[in-house]
Amino acid sequence: MKQRPFTANKNAISRLAKEIKQADVSPLILVHGGGSFGHPMAKQYRINEGYKDTSQILGLAKTHQAMTMLNRLVVDSLIENNLPAMAVPPFSCIVTKYGRIESFDEKPLARMIELQLLPVLYGDAVLDWKVGFAILSGDQLISFLATRLEAERVIIGADVDGLCTADPKTDSSARRIAHLTLGELKKLQQKIGEPRVTDVTGGMVGKIQELIPAVEKGIPVIVVNASKRNNIYKALKGEEVAGTIIERA
Repeated sequence: MKQRPFTANKNAISRLAKEIKQADVSPLILVHGGGSFGHPMAKQYRINEGYKDTSQILGLAKTHQAMTMLNRLVVDSLIENNLPAMAVPPFSCIVTKYGRIESFDEKPLARMIELQLLPVLYGDAVLDWKVGFAILSGDQLISFLATRLEAERVIIGADVDGLCTADPKTDSSARRIAHLTLGELKKLQQKIGEPRVTDVTGGMVGKIQELIPAVEKGIPVIVVNASKRNNIYKALKGEEVAGTIIERA
């Protein structure tokens, strides 16, 4: 949970690693968010605002360090399940411009896939050509990689049962939306309010915004509740699972 700094749900990480192993899907790229690791540091040092003063430089290092800690837990769990997971730190290979990905050489990543490795990337603090540094959300990274590498589909693991008519954590009348077209997604984006939990990468509003480029390219996006057992397994296998499917038309 993002409310409790540096707290990892190791049982969930282990379960998801087992589901990924059991699904036996290849090629596959994993991208995880910052959770309670990266967000507190990023917020404290205002990393999302870009370079303002020298006090942020240590915060930049702390934010990246926190994310490597979480990534290590994820990679370790995948390797324990005999998956050839390899950490790919975005800070070392991506530069943004005003917070949007500007420079990225996908050739090493493509080569990793050819060798049947499992690249594991994550939301990270990265260098920025214009504002010094920025927060690169896992959602922007997912959409960028999906379009650049021509992914067959994108699976988003959330802590809710897909996209809903309202925040299901605060509104009992919220209903899951099983299917959305691109046009419907853009309309929904305008209706969703601010996220309940402070999130330097935009919460659900930001997530929806970042999904649009992938959907525009004809890549279907499936949003499922990763906190429910076997949902990720079913989604990876192409089996029916409660969630939201977003398609271009």
